[in-house]
Amino acid sequence: MNRASRQNEQEHSASRLIGDELARRLDRATAATLTRATGGLSLPRILLAYVDWLLHLGMAPGKVAQLTELRARQLAGLGVFALRGGKGERRIEPEPGDRRFNDAGWRRWPFALLEQDFLLRRKWWAEASDDVPGLSEHNASLVSFFTRYALDRVSPYNVPLTNPQVWRTTWEKKGLNLLKGARNFVRDNYRNAAGKPPKGLEGFKVGENLAPTPGKVVYRNRLIELIQYQPQTKRVHPEPVLIVPAWIMKYYILDLAAGKSMVAYLLEQGHTVFVVSWKNPDKADADLGMDDYRRLGPLAALDAINDILPQRKVHAMGYCVGGTLMSITAAAMARDGDARLASLTLLAAQTDFTLAGDLRLFIDASQLAILNAQMTRKGYLEKAQMAGAFQLLRANDLLWQPFVNSYLLGEDMPGIDLMAWNADATRMPQRMHNEYLHRLYLENQLAEGHYRVDGRPIAIKDIDVPLFVVGTETDHIAPWHSAYKTCLLANTEELVFLLTSGGHNAGIITPPGHPRRRFRMASHTRGQAYAPPDEWVAQTPVQQGSWWPAWQGWLADHSGNKVAPPAMGEALSDAPGTYVYQQ
Repeated sequence: MNRASRQNEQEHSASRLIGDELARRLDRATAATLTRATGGLSLPRILLAYVDWLLHLGMAPGKVAQLTELRARQLAGLGVFALRGGKGERRIEPEPGDRRFNDAGWRRWPFALLEQDFLLRRKWWAEASDDVPGLSEHNASLVSFFTRYALDRVSPYNVPLTNPQVWRTTWEKKGLNLLKGARNFVRDNYRNAAGKPPKGLEGFKVGENLAPTPGKVVYRNRLIELIQYQPQTKRVHPEPVLIVPAWIMKYYILDLAAGKSMVAYLLEQGHTVFVVSWKNPDKADADLGMDDYRRLGPLAALDAINDILPQRKVHAMGYCVGGTLMSITAAAMARDGDARLASLTLLAAQTDFTLAGDLRLFIDASQLAILNAQMTRKGYLEKAQMAGAFQLLRANDLLWQPFVNSYLLGEDMPGIDLMAWNADATRMPQRMHNEYLHRLYLENQLAEGHYRVDGRPIAIKDIDVPLFVVGTETDHIAPWHSAYKTCLLANTEELVFLLTSGGHNAGIITPPGHPRRRFRMASHTRGQAYAPPDEWVAQTPVQQGSWWPAWQGWLADHSGNKVAPPAMGEALSDAPGTYVYQQ
């Protein structure tokens, strides 16, 4: 090839590279612009799911006939119910946990008919997307979820003229509730636009009545601060506890308030406690990946603890995605012969993502391409995007009921510490979030033995320390059936699975004395036959009260005899540190 030909080829290649990069930037910018109007959802993916559903339903005359028959029976029953003036046997009851129709007014005419009609239509649409021959499970779930969301949006509960509680309150207060609701609406939108927390949370201050437990920051790097807490007893167990919380929220969910602090409870029981406080990342952190979170997070914390307490093994605990990260860390440590862990506790954490619940609806190739386009612009995932996804997952509790209570009934929502923590959200670096969703949610690499650390695969079955796994009954982020799958993946000598009442946060923050709490707990040993989750529930007795004492007793059983409290590490600042204040 002569010099002119080589020069032409090089110029052509350079031109193509520039063209490809410009094309990618244009595609990302277009996707980011369009999805800002859809709340970050991939409309093409949702529309394709509905097209797939319609096409397969059109090819299933038997299913169509069943749906037609079902609707005919529903309408006939509804007609009889109407002729009886809403008296007599109800055709359908709300789903467990749906509190929208608890008011006695929904049992009176004509509101009883509106409620029954809505619930029957909701059930019919659920049947319409279930068991359609040839329809993929993911598309069926998408159709079911978004149809349910659309129906709930126009529920008679949300409409002033069809909600008996709004009628009654408006009559009793002579319409002042609607005026107050309008004021609340304007106020909340203003506060949201100004980046202020919801009304009623002004009295909650981090370091005062939130994250109140005294301690010191004893280590800091570009991603974490490590807090060591002041001992509360004259003698302590020799093995410290390291808590690795989720990085999607501030760490103080586990040091929430006086009487609600897991950290304080462990200190009172004679444990030395360290907690990781994650930095709130910004654009400069866009290239931090999962391996950075492992090295700069739990591994760096273990190194710092070893400097303060040489030759002491550590009880590690991970919560939510912090538990997933701690599982990865523990598996890699076991593979490499690092024996610094005394035990591992996983709270509402997943190691297998095949049963990850409705959150998986927001994680497929199309959705992740949209998400990546949005993150490219700033280098991180906005706080509001994650909060919006969680609101969709629990729309009845987090959207519709607050909407009715605040804007139609004119009520001022009481501020509570858990709400203040929930409003204190964080961002996520682009690279880390991409890797987390692709490698764990989309490809399930950790459960399938493909997840690589330092170039080599790891496996949960390599973890060789006692395991304590906690799931919560109504978890919408890490469903307990998913957390339970750790029992299938692990091969340690001892594993305890505990299922507690409550959800992802409230089920975990359950101090002794909390009313109406209960849990089930059973141990598994190596070689014991596996019990499927529903069978496990049926054969495991219920225990009343908080699960914290049961876990603390397990930690004590796996600890040495108590000794004098260790010295505090060199203090960089007082707890709760500086990273927790980053907005």
